[in-house]
Amino acid sequence: MPVIVAALGYFVDIYDLLLFSIIRVKSLRGLGLSDALVDSEGKYIISIQMYGLLIGGLLWGVIGDKKGRLSVLFGSILIYSLANIANGFVQSVEEYALARFIAGIGLAGELGAGITLVSELVSKEKRSKATSIVAGIGLTGAVVAYFVANVFDWRICYFVGGGLGLALLLMRVSVFESGMYTSIQHSKVSKGNFFMFFTNSKRFSKYILAILIGLPTWYVIGILITFSKEFGAAFGITDVDPGRAVMLSYVAISIGDLLIGYISHELKSRKKALLLFYAFTIFGIALYFSPYNTSLNSMYYICILMGFGTGFWALFVTMAAEHFGTNLRATAATTIPNFVRGSLPIMLMSFSYLEPALGKVQAGMATGILVMLISTLAVFFTEETYGKDLNFMEH
Repeated sequence: MPVIVAALGYFVDIYDLLLFSIIRVKSLRGLGLSDALVDSEGKYIISIQMYGLLIGGLLWGVIGDKKGRLSVLFGSILIYSLANIANGFVQSVEEYALARFIAGIGLAGELGAGITLVSELVSKEKRSKATSIVAGIGLTGAVVAYFVANVFDWRICYFVGGGLGLALLLMRVSVFESGMYTSIQHSKVSKGNFFMFFTNSKRFSKYILAILIGLPTWYVIGILITFSKEFGAAFGITDVDPGRAVMLSYVAISIGDLLIGYISHELKSRKKALLLFYAFTIFGIALYFSPYNTSLNSMYYICILMGFGTGFWALFVTMAAEHFGTNLRATAATTIPNFVRGSLPIMLMSFSYLEPALGKVQAGMATGILVMLISTLAVFFTEETYGKDLNFMEH
């Protein structure tokens, strides 16, 4: 039941998180914006949403270790469900950005708390498989968001997301707390102390490396796929639908996330599985900017390939949970993926800074080379966590 509920929670999380990328053009045009403003204001709104995720990651991570994993699973989904419903009533870019900011705060807690709970309840031999199921099922939320967006008005899409979240709250009543957490709940050990990541050099190194290995996902999704319409125009490809690009890539991401847990289990290594998927990602990025990307079909096929390559999110968050003790695990597993999401505005700023001098295509390539170089080095230096016993604490 915890695996199923965590998977459905992540399903709603991804539906909401990617909905703006899918209906960005349609919703901003619905507010009366020109095509030029759709591009600039779209970057602004998605950046604001990511700032909300960054703040929410800190908030929910601390709550998850101080008050329990279930408190996050209930509180986070309530906030982003209500924010989604409010999003359906916005009348301006400022209101839109505020609604996405609040939704971002709520969304930040879902995956980290779910993965932490599942990691602590499932045996270490089956851990990667269980978390892969959570991510594989959850990521199909983007596919559902695409089809809902094709049937309903963009405002209705946000109402649907809010309704799904509120319905999921009822299912969570049957989920029980992690035994590892309840065993330390009333102990005097420091729990959810974010500053502990910075008081020990080894712990700090693990924390920073854990963040850096997740960067390729949001470079691909947040820049190359979300703005595939604009890149397509630069390549001479017309009529690229970014919503369709997001949907297709997330079908591939969910397949990748289901497979990587089993691959990691067979290889007896998190790092080897991660590097294998990095290779697919690099190949996809190279094709994206190559002379072969000349048609609408090629753009969509390459988005599928890049999506599959970035299907390591479940493994990445599982590694974040495995690195740290029970009294800091929820804080780590919640803040680390949200710092990765929060890095998107930095990548967008880098891309925007380079664009006037290099042009859109060259700026996108330069940003991608830097991201992949940093992340690949981080994998080599990070600690292997396959089969690690999680019943320990940080002091």
